Amino acid sequence: MSLLEVIESKSVAPENLEAFRASVKEEGKTLATINGSFDLLHPGHLEMLYEASLQADVLLVLLNTDRSIQVNKGPQRPINPLHVRLTHIASLAWVGHVSWFDEEDPRAVLERIKPDVHVNGSEYGEDCIEAQVVKRYGGKIYIVNLVEGFSSTNLIEKIQSLCV
Repeated sequence: MSLLEVIESKSVAPENLEAFRASVKEEGKTLATINGSFDLLHPGHLEMLYEASLQADVLLVLLNTDRSIQVNKGPQRPINPLHVRLTHIASLAWVGHVSWFDEEDPRAVLERIKPDVHVNGSEYGEDCIEAQVVKRYGGKIYIVNLVEGFSSTNLIEKIQSLCV
């Protein structure tokens, strides 16, 4: 299977998320979600995504669109456009599926998916904005500790410092 075929096999278009969730349920499997921009993929992201994959039978990674990242992080972001970020995430063996959302936060898409577990970084904690939606349907929040020393912002600053 080519890389393109792998990416396509793991991609779930936003309009198909409810059907995707139904198929996971029909198979008797549990679903974990995690969301973010995952712009400059680094070891902290890899650890978080791997740990998320251990929380359920199927991991669905939800990526912010370029527009929603610009709203949240400014006009200079993302560094990598959505199609590149989708390729990076789908290339990881432990990621089952990948999709995207255009809203500034993931609550609306999580409302549609109703994951069994939603994974978030410790910087957001148990009371993250996703918690209320996820718990309303009996889902759980799982918190991953951050890997110290890694962040996209730090990487961007380091690269910029080299260009001076």
